[in-house]
Amino acid sequence: MSNAPVVTRPERLELGEGIRFTGGRLVLVDILKGRLLTAPDDPTAPLGTLAQLPVPLGAVAPVAGRPGSWLAAAGTGICLLGPDGSPTWLARPEAEARPALRMNDGTADPSGRFWAGSMAYDADADAGSLFRVDHDGTVVRVLDGITVPNGPAFTADGRTMYLADSARGIVRRYPVDPATGALGTPATFVTVDDGSPDGMTVDDEGAVWIAVWGTGTVCRFLPDGTLDRTVRLPASQPAGVCLQGDVLHITTATVGLMTPGPYDGALFSVRVGVPGPQAAAYRPDADALFGPERRQA
Repeated sequence: MSNAPVVTRPERLELGEGIRFTGGRLVLVDILKGRLLTAPDDPTAPLGTLAQLPVPLGAVAPVAGRPGSWLAAAGTGICLLGPDGSPTWLARPEAEARPALRMNDGTADPSGRFWAGSMAYDADADAGSLFRVDHDGTVVRVLDGITVPNGPAFTADGRTMYLADSARGIVRRYPVDPATGALGTPATFVTVDDGSPDGMTVDDEGAVWIAVWGTGTVCRFLPDGTLDRTVRLPASQPAGVCLQGDVLHITTATVGLMTPGPYDGALFSVRVGVPGPQAAAYRPDADALFGPERRQA
């Protein structure tokens, strides 16, 4: 693969995000369509559907020890998706929220917890929150007052979390206690003046790749916040990123564009020379999600 972005797949996604490399394959979501998708090894082959939900699907993480099962940020909360794609709800903390909210981006951390944000459909100021799903399946609201949360992304040791508030153009860095999941006092990592920081991933050198919505770029920032390099795309709305070895995969979106260009909504791949880890799995306590009570839920 060259160092120039290459379009893969024939589809154009409405709101392609949540791309992850896990279990030897790429998975991603088309949020507003509620679709969990997988990308075959052949880069010209169409995307396959793993699950279709009747609600928006923000992101998933694989469940350790349960092939084909996913923990998902979807609708107004968190659910378990079984191998047949059917959801079992753990909690719907935003079900009664006004204005109406939906779940957005999310990921598992290296300690095996799952983190996901919520936002208003119309991006009302301060309406969103960040939630943590602990090993016992408990869903905890850990931050509020966020307008459009994206990420989070974690360093390999799980001691630092990066979280974007896209509407404000800011990415904050939070200390994390890996033993408890407690967050420390945040500091500003980067501020984006042109466009909005969206999906993120951390590579093996500790640098953060950030999709910058509205600019057609993905930027790599060093751990001290210095801009290191910029990948430019022929699509205006990059939304999600992940690394498969040293290949950066980038999702884009057509939502909100009056006249999408030929590459808006496409999936791109580009060799960047620095690898990153596979996506972490959610690791539940024994029977936390699969005991008799959960199976009957």
